Amino acid sequence: MPVLQAVLNGSRPADAHPALPVLARHLARDARAVALHGIASVHVHPRGPDAEETLDPVHVADAVAAIRNEVPHMEIGVTTGRWIQPDPRLRIEAVLAWGRLGMGKPDVCSVNVHEKGWTDVCAAAASVGIGVELGVWTGGDAVTLRTTGIPPGTVRVLAESTVPDPDTAVAEGLRILRALGTLDVPVLLHGEEDGAWPVLEYAMRNNLDTRIGFEDVLVRPDGWLGTGNDDLVETALKLRF
Repeated sequence: MPVLQAVLNGSRPADAHPALPVLARHLARDARAVALHGIASVHVHPRGPDAEETLDPVHVADAVAAIRNEVPHMEIGVTTGRWIQPDPRLRIEAVLAWGRLGMGKPDVCSVNVHEKGWTDVCAAAASVGIGVELGVWTGGDAVTLRTTGIPPGTVRVLAESTVPDPDTAVAEGLRILRALGTLDVPVLLHGEEDGAWPVLEYAMRNNLDTRIGFEDVLVRPDGWLGTGNDDLVETALKLRF
């Protein structure tokens, strides 16, 4: 059965949706809610006291440990996005520190192929036993990955159609998939905003791993605002049948 991952908050501001999980306990609440629908993998963007995204080990540990306490067997992933910490050396230091967090250590982290220092961030994650999700946003990124090779510790590649237009999002996703070719690790295909649901439906029809949640979209396919991450997950699962 293909994987459906729940992406709980992303980079959205705290006021983007009344139910957007920002605090660690809210991320844990949503992880527990989606787990009731059979979800076994979540991706989150930990926040600091100011509600801004952070790679700070203290706050990463708070978020991951809170989720793990509620859903012990959930795969928990976090971001290493350049927009949070532009200096790749400091991103590497953060990832290395995550390896010492015990219960607060993430299982995986996402690393975008287009970001400077991405291979070194991947190596840091692998060195402390954290898996890697490789973010591939364009066909050019896919070519870069094929040229460089899949880094050790990679658990999946994220083929990310960042085109929000619902009429072209699937086509963009297919261009990335074709550029990736055949890989030795699973590929998860997803879209965002108005392109999220068309890409998800395509992925499900073709038995591809995919994802859904407030990081990618706030509304259901009918245009109504989702009531929570569990609502979006439940809606996505209904499209599978």
